[in-house]
Amino acid sequence: MSAVKAREWQRAHLDSMVVLSIRNVHKRNALICLGAVGFIACVFFGLPRRQERLGRRAGLSANSTQFLLEGQPFQILGGSVHYFRVPRPYWRDRLLKMKACGINTLTTAVPWSLHQPQKEVFSFQSQLDLEAFINLAADLGLWVILRPGPYISSELDLGGLPRRMYTYTQTLYARLEVATARVKGGPAQAFWLLRDSSMRLRTMYPGFTQAVNVYFDKLIPKMVPLQFKKGGPIVAVQVENEYGSFAKDDSYLLFIKEALKSRGISELLLTSDRLDTLEWGGVDGAIRAVKLQKVNQRHVQDLRALQPSSPTMVMDLWTGWYDVWGELHHVLPPEDMVSAARELVSQGMSVNLYMFHGGSSFGFMTGALGEPSYKALVPSYDYDAPLSEAGEYTPKYHILRDLLSRFTRGRVLPEPPALHYRESYEPAVTYQHLSLWDALSYTEGPFRSPKPVNMENLPVNNNNGQAYGYTLYETTITSGGSLKSGDSVRDRALVFVDRSYIGLLKHKRLELAVPGGKGPRTLSLLVENCGRVHQGGGLDKQRKGLVGEILLNNIPLRDFTIYSLDMKPSFIDSLYQAPWKTLSEGPTFPGFFLGKIFVYGYPSDTFVKLPAWKKGVVFINGLNLGRYWSIGPQQTLYLPGPFLNSGINQVIVFEEQEGDYSVHFEDTPDLGMAADL
Repeated sequence: MSAVKAREWQRAHLDSMVVLSIRNVHKRNALICLGAVGFIACVFFGLPRRQERLGRRAGLSANSTQFLLEGQPFQILGGSVHYFRVPRPYWRDRLLKMKACGINTLTTAVPWSLHQPQKEVFSFQSQLDLEAFINLAADLGLWVILRPGPYISSELDLGGLPRRMYTYTQTLYARLEVATARVKGGPAQAFWLLRDSSMRLRTMYPGFTQAVNVYFDKLIPKMVPLQFKKGGPIVAVQVENEYGSFAKDDSYLLFIKEALKSRGISELLLTSDRLDTLEWGGVDGAIRAVKLQKVNQRHVQDLRALQPSSPTMVMDLWTGWYDVWGELHHVLPPEDMVSAARELVSQGMSVNLYMFHGGSSFGFMTGALGEPSYKALVPSYDYDAPLSEAGEYTPKYHILRDLLSRFTRGRVLPEPPALHYRESYEPAVTYQHLSLWDALSYTEGPFRSPKPVNMENLPVNNNNGQAYGYTLYETTITSGGSLKSGDSVRDRALVFVDRSYIGLLKHKRLELAVPGGKGPRTLSLLVENCGRVHQGGGLDKQRKGLVGEILLNNIPLRDFTIYSLDMKPSFIDSLYQAPWKTLSEGPTFPGFFLGKIFVYGYPSDTFVKLPAWKKGVVFINGLNLGRYWSIGPQQTLYLPGPFLNSGINQVIVFEEQEGDYSVHFEDTPDLGMAADL
């Protein structure tokens, strides 16, 4: 299939996925016609017309005991779904399943980092069409609570603060040719906040507040027409997120609140914090909501005592938890989650489930924990939520639906939509390989420097720096000895001498023995950015690569040649012209491995599994699915059907150390051995 035909097919494929469970063309057309008739009937005989909606005056408000919507009692039964973690062709499916569960309000966070990937570039198209997502919620009868940030946490790299993204969303844009910005070598965006060495994130530091103002100047005008009083579904807006656990700065929260209001936000304002930091994270004029996992009467009493003149709302009732590499898969028993929801809802309190559906952190979107020690997050954001990563119903979903069906004020819940078909495809046996060293000529650069330079300050990507992936640092040594990294490696470094692997440097392994040898030799450090922390006081210190000196026998190494390996779309595309070798010639590591998967007919969801590989990244048709790592817990990567073509699909695996050359595709996920929270 030619590149042009492939792109044309993929466009048609994505469009067709709007009606996911219909595989017969005639049935699909019939349903579309029926839907159109139904829509017209609703417009003229049922739902309020737009002119009437524009006449709304009283949005969501609060008295001392309850919320009111247009003056009538309203209990928020909410659920969080992140549009940027769900393939756009599946948005409708996920929201219909939410509606069928008894949820009346969608909560979604807005990642600044994706919408403003470069200082002068804004992206609100395709996968990031936030307006389309909110309008879809309205069409399906859901109200919306918006969390515009600027900081959202959400277990994203740097908590969603600006960075350069070469993940699923940007790669998808490149494939569909709808990216908002293109420069030589592909879409270039800068991790521009951290290029300021004095940057103080989430403070009144002028460089940060100026950046927030520029971002809100673009984002908020798009949201204003979607507010309730203007006929839209947005009934409330959150001011920042969990600020009480970060700092105590009334002036900063006031700045964010006024930044929203001055640009036209007129709906109810909320803040959201854990109970122990709730007092610090509030701001006058916004209702304080709380984040909880378990509920007891003391929690409720404390919250009511803090704001006796406002109704109680749990903005995040955690339905599960996220996972980190090297630990177990976290689960929250369904009975525990629903018990907490029952306690809150039965008392008339409003609640939002975080997450109702987690989705996936495709590519390099994931964040990390910084305390008590650094731990990187896995790409799955299944979160043990009521709706699984792939949109499957879980026991939590069914129990929750039964509970919420009692609070629908006489409405009968719609039937849950049919599930997508999942398939186990034949394994893709990789038949060619390309060593890392042979791929270096396809990178931008190299760049030479007397001292190590961190990723963000490399003069690559149109002088915007590097944000993600790997960076290779090479220098010449003339002796062996003790190699010490101190705190300079962020976050893992594979170390080679004359391209032979000798060991690993990372956060807790700071010294390595370098074997002796004759004459000058090349010392190479392949440094991986495993993800920036998503919360805590260390946000300002999240520069990656080599951030300081590397010592050999206590002498700083000098004169580095540096290669940027951010795995961006143009780089992956360029590898198809590289001198690939057959596996019979003996592969070397690190390296790229090329294979194919053939899909008959309509592509279905599947899960990628690499049982005998160690650590690396998987690309399907150039789309970065994310990292895999044998240490678990996650053992499969979710591969949505819209990412596949009917026919031949390219599979590229970047493996750091070892692999068996076979990529498996299974019909069930494997998130690892579970442990109760």
